[in-house]
Amino acid sequence: MYHAVGETPAPAAYGLSVAPEALRTQLELLAERGFTPVTTRALAAAWRSDGPLPPRPVLLTFDDGYEGVHRYALPALRTHGFTATVFATTGWLRGPHETPGALDLMLDWDQLRDLSAAGLEIGGHSHTHPQLDALTGPRLRSELAHCRDLLAAELGRCPVSFAYPYGYSSRQVRAAVRAAGFRQSLAVGNALAERRHGPYALRRVTVRRSTGIEEFERLVEGRALGRVFARDRTLTKGYALVRRSRQALRKVTRAGD
Repeated sequence: MYHAVGETPAPAAYGLSVAPEALRTQLELLAERGFTPVTTRALAAAWRSDGPLPPRPVLLTFDDGYEGVHRYALPALRTHGFTATVFATTGWLRGPHETPGALDLMLDWDQLRDLSAAGLEIGGHSHTHPQLDALTGPRLRSELAHCRDLLAAELGRCPVSFAYPYGYSSRQVRAAVRAAGFRQSLAVGNALAERRHGPYALRRVTVRRSTGIEEFERLVEGRALGRVFARDRTLTKGYALVRRSRQALRKVTRAGD
């Protein structure tokens, strides 16, 4: 799971960014080790049909839709004949549908079309990047439908894959994503994706600015993930408790109004 790619990202995007040279080195390692990148659509289709996957399949994803994906990641992917999936937050893209909130320079719609034309899959990532599991039904459905409809209108193809903003989902969110027509969706989890996760909760591992090439090698080989992401998992569990408490308080407050 990648986010921004750039030499000097904005402070808000820095930690989850990668330098262009680091990305090139990581893709070179994948090529040398015989990995074959697939799209989210292709992975889910193979799993559903029990069809074959290529040797050493790996899924490369870029969340949000940062401009550096077009400037730096696309040429690096082309060097090796690799594909990837870009999950676009449609309201953050530069252009007529733009809303506030983007953390750095984002793709415009022409650049997103370039990525699609180059063979990358374009998936949905909501319209304004909210915590979807904190939304009520109408707002949740609107975030999903608006994102889906804009991508379909601008790219000429309805997206079939989705990634949850922040990785947060719930039973209600997963049902809404499915009802909106998305065939599969990705969480975070910082673990290898397995069939038992189901098509609407596939896990990914995070690549960030601090990920050196030795750590990246361990990630793609699936080694020592528990140790690498121990702090992340502790923080995630703690924040989940805080968020559940806040949601329970909101329900009590609404019931008392």
